[in-house]
Amino acid sequence: MTLKSIELIGFKSFGKKSPLTFTTPITCIVGPNGSGKSNIVEAIRFVLGEQSMKSLRGKGGVDLIFKGSKNLATSNRAGVVITFDNSNKIFSFTNSGIGVSLDYDEVSIGREVYADGANRYSINGTEVRLKDVIDLLASVNIGSTGHHIISQGEADRVLNASNKDRRSMIEDALGLKIYQYRIKESERKLEKTILNMKEVGALRREIAPHLSFLKKQVEKVEKARSMRDELRSFYKTYFSGEATYIEIEGSRISLLRSELDKKALILDEKIGELEKNKSREYVESENVKQIKENELKLDGLRMNKDELVRSLGRMEGIIEGIERQYKRIPEVKERIIKESEWKSLVEELEAKIEEAISYEDLPSVKEILNNIKGKLGSFLHNSTSNEIEKPILEENFEWIELGQEREKLNTKINDIKGEERNILNIIDELKNKEREGESALRDNERMHYELLRERNEVTSSMHSLAFQEEKLASIKTAFEMELAEGGVLIGREVISFAQIRVEEEIIRSQQEEIRRKIERIKIKLEDAGTGNSSEIMKEYDDTMERDVFLGRELEDLNKSIDSLRILIQELKETLDKEFKNGVEKINKQFQEFFALMFGGGGAFLAITMEHKRAKKNDEKVSEEDMEDEEENEGNDELGFERGIEINVNLPQKKVKDLHMLSGGERSLTSIALLFAVSQVNPPPFLVLDETDAALDEANSRKYGNMLENLSKFSQLIVVTHNRETMSRAQVLYGVTMSAEGASKLLSIHLEDATSYAK
Repeated sequence: MTLKSIELIGFKSFGKKSPLTFTTPITCIVGPNGSGKSNIVEAIRFVLGEQSMKSLRGKGGVDLIFKGSKNLATSNRAGVVITFDNSNKIFSFTNSGIGVSLDYDEVSIGREVYADGANRYSINGTEVRLKDVIDLLASVNIGSTGHHIISQGEADRVLNASNKDRRSMIEDALGLKIYQYRIKESERKLEKTILNMKEVGALRREIAPHLSFLKKQVEKVEKARSMRDELRSFYKTYFSGEATYIEIEGSRISLLRSELDKKALILDEKIGELEKNKSREYVESENVKQIKENELKLDGLRMNKDELVRSLGRMEGIIEGIERQYKRIPEVKERIIKESEWKSLVEELEAKIEEAISYEDLPSVKEILNNIKGKLGSFLHNSTSNEIEKPILEENFEWIELGQEREKLNTKINDIKGEERNILNIIDELKNKEREGESALRDNERMHYELLRERNEVTSSMHSLAFQEEKLASIKTAFEMELAEGGVLIGREVISFAQIRVEEEIIRSQQEEIRRKIERIKIKLEDAGTGNSSEIMKEYDDTMERDVFLGRELEDLNKSIDSLRILIQELKETLDKEFKNGVEKINKQFQEFFALMFGGGGAFLAITMEHKRAKKNDEKVSEEDMEDEEENEGNDELGFERGIEINVNLPQKKVKDLHMLSGGERSLTSIALLFAVSQVNPPPFLVLDETDAALDEANSRKYGNMLENLSKFSQLIVVTHNRETMSRAQVLYGVTMSAEGASKLLSIHLEDATSYAK
């Protein structure tokens, strides 16, 4: 993989689009001071994800944007795009699901910064996160800082760094940052997992009391369920027996009522027939009929006779009164009486007749009396003499008629009496005949009474049966209520229990015993008071399922913690092993380059163990502590951390401490170490910004030789003023400040220039 090009757009002094193409092992960038050479190095840092504005010589993102000039407008953004050769498909993501395809021969990474400080990252034109860019670059051992980019004034940075920072630089140079990155990722995951485990544990502790309460409720529900199962068994026996009893008893009562109804109907028919026959004998019997007719006739005759007797009595009274009045006539026959005396006699007689007329109701008698009255009246009004020689009534014809009428009445009365005797004889004969049939009638009466007795017995049986029917109806009503209650307690299946028929005889005492057991269980269920058991069970199942889920989560988290700790331990062990091997290889190259640069002497890197509490004072731990740490390699739980110490031994000098080296010696030492690291783990490209500024001519040639040797392993981009260094390059990029007030690029291929010069 090689660096193919970099493109600057509005970045710092590059107001226009400025591309640089790298096609040779060594490319030098030259130019006067202030022309913007170092801006190219910073552009590489910028696009590779550098976040420190101080490293980019700015205070904020706005300082990276071209500010404009007299002839060029201010840019609204600064952008850099770097392109790598990916023909070998070495780029990859450690994190899947980025959504960016790397199946291309070129991979370009872009970064833009806006005036408000917002950054935008892209890979092959697709917007991504900074983390994705770092992840992609880590797969090919590239970063925004480290050994492969040495900016101006940072040549001896590795010498000035602390042991811890120096160790980090060496790890970065050895390509071990991926392990550090994975360790940090694993530690973050571990911390997050531990936090999640605490949260899950807190959740379990939170639901534990409620789960305990629900468990007790479930125990009650289970107990109630057990009682319901027992109740279901009792219900099955009780309801089937009760239904069978009701059916059998209903059939028995129905059959008995049918028999009683038939018997009552037959008895009613017989009783009706007897009563009908009796009525018929009484009403339609000829003897009784004739007796009644004759009795009626006799009653009529007697009434008529009584009337005639009363009339006869009245008539005899009238005649007797008239006769008494008339008997006075002989008294006056012998003498002559006055007219007034005679009239008085006649008037008294007339008054008697008038009285008789008022009482008499026989028309013939009334007529005779009226005629007599009329003649008396005529006599009273027409008489003129004072004396009467002969009574006018002595030879009165009407008086004779009145006697005749009396005789007629006597005759009629005698006739009626004769007829009455005849009717009485007839009635006696008929009654004799009737008495002859009384014996048969009494037999019928006895039969009638017997039938009535049987009918009463049937009626009594019907009343008793009605009581039994009422009792059975009450049992049936209670049974239906119990069915409904059972349906509430154990479900609608109780109805099916009532459809089961029991073959054996139903014993009510057994049913009562079962019912008492059922009542006891129902009371216990009521005392249990579980409420809605389905909701309780559902809540318990949900809570238990959540608790089990949280338990599994805890178990998984514990496993994850264990696996992460194992992974971290393995990564640390691998990192430690690779680090030690890398340091050994670096020491070998470092010794060679150091001896080459100084003409002898020696230099090596030593691994130190520092306690974290003493790191500020660069305190070293004892050998005993180091031995303990070696036994726990990769384990910093004891509070130790590794560092790198540089030991030098200059030829012909007794100088071993770095702070005693001169500026040139420090530059040569740092260059030797830098090249040694690059030789051990060659980076894809190496950027050197005026790292040769402090070298004299002799050392510059040594520096150039090392560049040529290093270019065999890495692509070199060198910013320099040194002619010796320039001579080792194949392509030169010249940077100048144009008249427009912006940096401008010029390029020349040295082979072409040489041919032109010849």
